[in-house]
Amino acid sequence: MAKKNEKMTGNMLIAQSGGPTVVINQSLVGAVLEAKKHKEIKKIYGALHGIKGILEEDLIDLGRERAANLEAVANTPSSALGSVRKKPTPEDCRAIFEKLQKYGVRYFFYIGGNDSAETTHIINEEAKKMGYELRCFHIPKTVDNDLRENDHTPGWGSAAKFVAQAFMGDDLDNAALPGVKVNVVMGRHAGFLTAASALARTYPGAGPHLIYLPERPFDVQRFADDVAKAYKKYGRCLVAVSEGIVDAKGTPIAAAYTKEVDSHGNVQLSGTGALGDLLAGMIREKANIGRVRADTFGYLQRSFPGLVSEADAREALAAGREAVKLAVAQQPSGSVAIRRKPGKAYRVFFERVDLSRVAKETRHMPAAFIARNGHDVTQAFIDYAAPIVGKLPKIGRLQRVAAKK
Repeated sequence: MAKKNEKMTGNMLIAQSGGPTVVINQSLVGAVLEAKKHKEIKKIYGALHGIKGILEEDLIDLGRERAANLEAVANTPSSALGSVRKKPTPEDCRAIFEKLQKYGVRYFFYIGGNDSAETTHIINEEAKKMGYELRCFHIPKTVDNDLRENDHTPGWGSAAKFVAQAFMGDDLDNAALPGVKVNVVMGRHAGFLTAASALARTYPGAGPHLIYLPERPFDVQRFADDVAKAYKKYGRCLVAVSEGIVDAKGTPIAAAYTKEVDSHGNVQLSGTGALGDLLAGMIREKANIGRVRADTFGYLQRSFPGLVSEADAREALAAGREAVKLAVAQQPSGSVAIRRKPGKAYRVFFERVDLSRVAKETRHMPAAFIARNGHDVTQAFIDYAAPIVGKLPKIGRLQRVAAKK
């Protein structure tokens, strides 16, 4: 037990959890590099596949990794330590503490989304009950951008850039061979990632022409009517749909087509193209349009190399560093939150928040970001998202001046 005004000395353990992202390794490396600066932290362990690796003592020595290799890992998508979706039971927590004590761990860092924050919170509360001095910090990550207390979350900016550029390409394809194209985008409860498709509108008439988010009830007939109107106006229609769209009762439309759930009770919505096929069938039947196609972006959005938001990478690295700084400074266990500074210029700062304020529950798209018609976003969302996503490719178009004899 550290004495008053004396910083706690011990080893550090870090792990990754939940869905991988393009920049999750930036947070990992940021934490490791910062830990190497502090004499209070002796050894730096990494657990393979989250808390599963702790329970199985599947650990590696991150303190021995070369700086050049850490830099390469930081710039590589997906979870370098491997990931897991596992909610610890009280029995798991007791076993985890036995392992932490065995390895002299006093600093524990878990990188992930709201479920990972819940896991960190559970471990921290169990540590208190057992009188084990342990500093637990959650480092934010999620492509859904649905963590409470955060302006935005590491992982979303790069995934949003992928979505925006994918829609830019699909829009060009749809314009060349007109028809209706439906793209299903990740987002169980929050529509931030689907909404990012609006950044693809780089010229008048560009798609997506319709955007459907889980924050607004989805009506089948209204959807078919919206598509028919857009098709009549543009001669084609590109549609962005969140995988988590719900009916008037709040039931996910896709839930009827999958029964798979994870240990946190979340229905798996991204592993099937059933929702896209269903919506395409609805359009053919109710809107009487022949050429209709649907794609499900699925897991491609999470770890696609080469499409990295500079702000996202920079902030993910900083979040990892900040977590270690807070822990060593004897701040209470918590989560690192990204805040946006007021003003026109895009600037952020980091702040410690209680784990209970981030754990489990998610946030949604603010009403101010959603158009009144329920199938589009507002300029406020564009202004919010653009500096996080960063620069997008420029689209060239022919002027199509009529030829003369």
